[in-house]
Amino acid sequence: MKNDDIYFMGIALREAKKAFSKGEVPIGSVIVKDKKIISKAFNLVEKKKSQIYHAEILSILKAQRKLNDWRLNGCTIYVTVEPCLMCISAIKLSRISKLVFGCRDKKFGGVFSLLDIEKIKTNHKIEIVEGILEEESKTLLKEFFKRVRKNGEVVELV
Repeated sequence: MKNDDIYFMGIALREAKKAFSKGEVPIGSVIVKDKKIISKAFNLVEKKKSQIYHAEILSILKAQRKLNDWRLNGCTIYVTVEPCLMCISAIKLSRISKLVFGCRDKKFGGVFSLLDIEKIKTNHKIEIVEGILEEESKTLLKEFFKRVRKNGEVVELV
């Protein structure tokens, strides 16, 4: 399954690069079921002027529409950066079966960085894999924030 994880994380990275090109924090998300892409998205927080428009939330909403169900049992979500508290909650509540992410987010990460989601007892267990294309995800974030700082833009660091 690791080859599948690398392949689909590569697609999530392409989504993150789209965010980068639009001046958004470069985070991408892909949802897969039965080895088929159900949805993909990237951050649109700046464009939509709302913190709700994270890549994970957008890909979850698209997948739910496509499958005509709020339950995403049997789905895997690939995210370039460790999901925040809002997004990991949405992932769990959506009944997604597996989360694969690239790099940790020490300031906002809601899976392991701020808390250990596996220690929170809920009726839904999620398989978690981290570190897939980690360096590529980190490099993209570092490049984005280097450019933001160079241009003097005010964007809160991830």
